[in-house]
Amino acid sequence: MKTGNMISHESRFLLRRSDGRVRIWREQNENMDPSCLVTTVQAGGGGVMVWGMFSWHTLGPLVPIEHRLNATAYLSIVSDHVHPFMTTMYPSSDGYFQQDNAPCHKAQIISNWFLEHDNEFTVLKWTPQSPDLNPIEHLWDVVERELRALDLHPTNLHQLQDAILSIWANISKEWFQHLVESMSRRIKAVLKAKGGRTQY
Repeated sequence: MKTGNMISHESRFLLRRSDGRVRIWREQNENMDPSCLVTTVQAGGGGVMVWGMFSWHTLGPLVPIEHRLNATAYLSIVSDHVHPFMTTMYPSSDGYFQQDNAPCHKAQIISNWFLEHDNEFTVLKWTPQSPDLNPIEHLWDVVERELRALDLHPTNLHQLQDAILSIWANISKEWFQHLVESMSRRIKAVLKAKGGRTQY
């Protein structure tokens, strides 16, 4: 994989992963003991969706998505975040931007926008139906693990978003560089599996 590649994707993180029910074993006289009480999560669950990108050189911006990601919302991300980041990182117009084939990514207004800016960076075509090839999924796993490991768990969506942004900003350079360097092995594994599932 070219080290000038910017790999992008979106993910959703839930405030609560379970059904919200907590089961506690206690004796009859312990029903109000503080050690047997669990504080409830305010704001009733839900989740936060974010879009991000990274390359071997750096993590790109992580953008919270207010509502569902449609073509109009994605166009805002592309023009407000992808464009300035790519032109800053690759002033010689030798950068490559990679996205998957989600419907909002392939919408006509998006294709037209990229066509208008094709002299500034190149959009690589993503192989259809190949989730095994996108290493950003492993960065989402890192964020998820770090969220679960927090001493103070987020109790509302604002806290959850802040925690996600903080975790993203602190992902080590060694970790995302390792993911980019693994791409040749991923491609070989997918080819060997003839497009089937791999260890990645």
